[in-house]
Amino acid sequence: MVEVSPTAKPPVVKLIDYGKFKYMLQKKENEARKKSAVIQLKEIQFRPNIEAHDLETKLKRAEKFLEQGDKVKMVMQFRGREMAYRDAGMEKFRNIIKTVEEYGALVESEPKFMGNRVITIVAPDKKVIQARAKAKQQATKQASKQASKEAAKQPEAKS
Repeated sequence: MVEVSPTAKPPVVKLIDYGKFKYMLQKKENEARKKSAVIQLKEIQFRPNIEAHDLETKLKRAEKFLEQGDKVKMVMQFRGREMAYRDAGMEKFRNIIKTVEEYGALVESEPKFMGNRVITIVAPDKKVIQARAKAKQQATKQASKQASKEAAKQPEAKS
């Protein structure tokens, strides 16, 4: 017996199958777990003397992670004589962070030194990322329309 309405006069109760009741609760929990979004923490590592193309590649990867809704942990590691130029490396790291912010990221933790590494965590700004996704979709639609118009204008070659 399960009490349905304890405040009513007289209290309302009903008979239920307890096994079925537990099964339904478990189904509800599983459904809620499916609908919840899992945010992962992805890590991207840099060095202070990274080349421009390598930096572009890593920044594209960071942009992809942010679009997927994942947080990104950015690490710049210093080795050997690079430790003597920590200020220059930190300046480069701040420039990298500014670039990532343009992709739609919010800095969760400011860059800080931990031994021979500088670490920061950025999270996706959902509004900015959704706006960028819409702009990309519109751009691809316009490009496909133009391509189809140009293909229709060109006369087919006769053999």
